Amino acid sequence: MAELQVERIPALSDNYMFLLFDPVSGTSGIVDPADAGPVIEALERHDRSLDWILNTHHHADHTAGNGDLMQRYGARLAGPAGDHSRIAGMDILLREGEAFTFGSHKVDILETPGHTSGHVSLHFADAGMLFSGDTLFALGCGRLFEGSPAQMWESLSKYAAMPDETIVWCGHEYTLANARFALTVDPDNPALRERAREIEALRSRNEPTVPTTLGLERRTNPFLRPDDPSIRRTLGLERADDIEVFAEIRRRKDSF
Repeated sequence: MAELQVERIPALSDNYMFLLFDPVSGTSGIVDPADAGPVIEALERHDRSLDWILNTHHHADHTAGNGDLMQRYGARLAGPAGDHSRIAGMDILLREGEAFTFGSHKVDILETPGHTSGHVSLHFADAGMLFSGDTLFALGCGRLFEGSPAQMWESLSKYAAMPDETIVWCGHEYTLANARFALTVDPDNPALRERAREIEALRSRNEPTVPTTLGLERRTNPFLRPDDPSIRRTLGLERADDIEVFAEIRRRKDSF
């Protein structure tokens, strides 16, 4: 497994930014800089410059730090091709099927619309890491601002081929609220009940719940499990297709 160092940097009320460092090439990057200040502090602490800014989507709480960081460090900006008109100054347009190189790492780009129309996810397969932005959260998924349930389910399904051990770095600390909701649609899942207790304890100590793993999400995240018979019984949708079940889970979460 290739080494990729990741530092989780909190921002705003519940965002996470991720400072990347490839020790083989000495390349540094930041994923979704909501605020330049904490990124600069972290780089100065490590005595590093910044080579890359990587955006998963155009929302300001993932891009507001771009300009200051580009001006200060001359960093290059890579972001979703679908957001080329909504993210200023992009040097590289990221498209599915076109690999991006970060230092010694090949990064697979997945177009994952639903939360926004141009959203991408970044898969560092050689390091076993996925940066899912606001598509997949710990025990949740992004609100459908610009897409349909069918689009979001297709986007989430793109993670299916990745190993259970894949580490998921997602964009927000939403896990406690997500756990409380998940129990309402999947109350008979012992793995979920145990995880919810662990999350309650972590958040009571103000400790993070990110990163997670795809294996843990597959066992406990209802948004990845619309085919589960127990969830279907709880929702009264035993005969529905996966997209209908997913849509109903998302609808309930929106009003939870």
